[in-house]
Amino acid sequence: MSEFDERDLVARCQRGDDRAFQELVDRYKDLVYALVTRSVSGTARADDLAQEAFLRVYLGLPRFRGDARLSTWIYRIVANLCAAPDARHPGREISLDSADGHDHLPPEPGAVDRAFSDLELRDRLEKAVARLPPKYRVLVAGHYLQGLRYEDLAAALDLPLGTVKTHLHRAKRELRRLLERD
Repeated sequence: MSEFDERDLVARCQRGDDRAFQELVDRYKDLVYALVTRSVSGTARADDLAQEAFLRVYLGLPRFRGDARLSTWIYRIVANLCAAPDARHPGREISLDSADGHDHLPPEPGAVDRAFSDLELRDRLEKAVARLPPKYRVLVAGHYLQGLRYEDLAAALDLPLGTVKTHLHRAKRELRRLLERD
């Protein structure tokens, strides 16, 4: 979204345009949900937190000044929400259905089941990410899973750029340790 389009969308939301807010939700729902699901356990809890995040966005829009990009501001809201002690619950729900939502033919006997090994690897990675400290989980989800730049993460979390890089380096090292140990 261009900076002009973003400012126009925010201005329409601030004027009370419900369609504009629905457009905002449609544009950012994937980002919000992905960040939430990487930070907390359980799909029901993730749904609740994503909804809470958009409620906070809605309530905060009148005070949004546009000093940062809208996505950065939303990311900050989600990060703060997920970092709250009551946001985390143990036990992550994992679907045994097809990982990509498509039905696949079973592999030939003796053949390597690529879908299963991909699912197994993804499961190991998700479990390792869930064991990271919350400050690392949010950074890993934002940078590696959502493709946010270091600068955007630093602005969203109000951290120095060097701290973001250091925390991401430590998170990678800890993930490597966790994956090698398992």
